[in-house]
Amino acid sequence: MEVMRIEPQTITHLQEWLGKTESLHDTVTAAPVRALSATLDRPDPEPTKGTFLPELWHWLYFLPHARQSEIGPDGHPKRGGFLPPVPLPRRMWAGSRVQWLAPLTVGDEITRVSKIESVTHKAGRTGDLIFVLVKHEISNQHGLALIEEHDIVYRDAPGPDDKPVAPTPAPTDATWTKTITPDDVLLFRYSALTFNGHRIHYDRKYVTEIEGYPGLIVHGPLIATLLVDLVRQSIPGCTLKSFEFRAIRPTFDINIFKVSAKPDLEKDPSRKTISIWAQDHEGWLTMQASAVLA
Repeated sequence: MEVMRIEPQTITHLQEWLGKTESLHDTVTAAPVRALSATLDRPDPEPTKGTFLPELWHWLYFLPHARQSEIGPDGHPKRGGFLPPVPLPRRMWAGSRVQWLAPLTVGDEITRVSKIESVTHKAGRTGDLIFVLVKHEISNQHGLALIEEHDIVYRDAPGPDDKPVAPTPAPTDATWTKTITPDDVLLFRYSALTFNGHRIHYDRKYVTEIEGYPGLIVHGPLIATLLVDLVRQSIPGCTLKSFEFRAIRPTFDINIFKVSAKPDLEKDPSRKTISIWAQDHEGWLTMQASAVLA
């Protein structure tokens, strides 16, 4: 019988964050664009004022700037503030749904308004899960440009008797596929670009001895960015109307992984809906995604 580790009064307290908002301002500068192009090994031209910001590259802006004294033992900012102080040790980006209403370009002055849409609790097979849904709206000087729903999941550390969830085989009928060789340099560069101090991405001693993983964890947003980049490389000149992804299993830097895509002809004969996924070296599905072309 499952035992709830989080008391009902804690859930009630966390739900006090419902409706909480945060407004941040930033500028789409060229340096992060140039740096991510290099990190993804893309031969992109030098970004200048007016250069189109590729889809998902908005994650290079509105970065968290917690002071060093406000950083927790896992490298994340300490709990509380805008996000609710969930008392579970593991925090992960579970997925996102993004809509592009207008392009963002280098030089834009941008504002992001974020709102806590929901805080939900589930008592799963391996313990408590807390899901936080955050809605982001990004505007530039022309108005609303992007809407994103961001799913964050908090979970307990695994117990010694916990059994892993059965994996799902990845599709085998990809139209386009690219093999990625992750390493600690790639992960460090992406962490630096997104000012992500989470130690699971660069501190091998921490991630293996404290969190019990076999290697460094490849960032979910990095994998999502690689999925979109595969579409951009495979369909030159395309732009995205929407994109969604869901993380299925963690990906580690100790093995290669693959990103794949194909037109979803069953859903959309016009070939504008693209099914995209990532798989590990054993062929297990690690991320499921879908994009709709403009």
